[in-house]
Amino acid sequence: MLQKLLSQNRNAILRKWSDLIFSSYPPETASFLAKQSNEFANPVGASITNGATGIFDWIVNGASIDRKEEIDSLLDDIVRIRAVQQFSASDAVGFVFLLKKAIRDTLSREIRDPNLVDELFQLDSTVDQLALTAFNIYMKCREKVFEIRAMELRNRTSRILERACMKYGAPHEW
Repeated sequence: MLQKLLSQNRNAILRKWSDLIFSSYPPETASFLAKQSNEFANPVGASITNGATGIFDWIVNGASIDRKEEIDSLLDDIVRIRAVQQFSASDAVGFVFLLKKAIRDTLSREIRDPNLVDELFQLDSTVDQLALTAFNIYMKCREKVFEIRAMELRNRTSRILERACMKYGAPHEW
């Protein structure tokens, strides 16, 4: 029954969820991300919108562990962007939890039905699992960013030493 409600209200839930995600950015950025629909002019907004749509559809269509690679890829599309934008870990993956709010805000009357309690509990559990997966993806992305920065620092230091040696000659103890 909940799956049917989610399907019937798909566009409204997705619009609400996207708005909530965009609102985690500064006001000018949020406005641009929400309004500019051209994927070339707004690749971040397009990635977030496409990722959110895919995640929502994955949940509505049965959130199968057999399709784990699919959901990992969809989460990665959003988390990777947020990881390099210097969001804290909680802010970077917090967008997943905003799906619960979008669903509850959109279906506030309908989900009061006591027959939906078990389905809502299962949905909450699925969203929580997605958040944990998103956190793992975030950590891998941050590790990669730190590796790149360390490599860049090493290369920069090496070039400085090479230039110093070329200009002043290599010290005898090297």
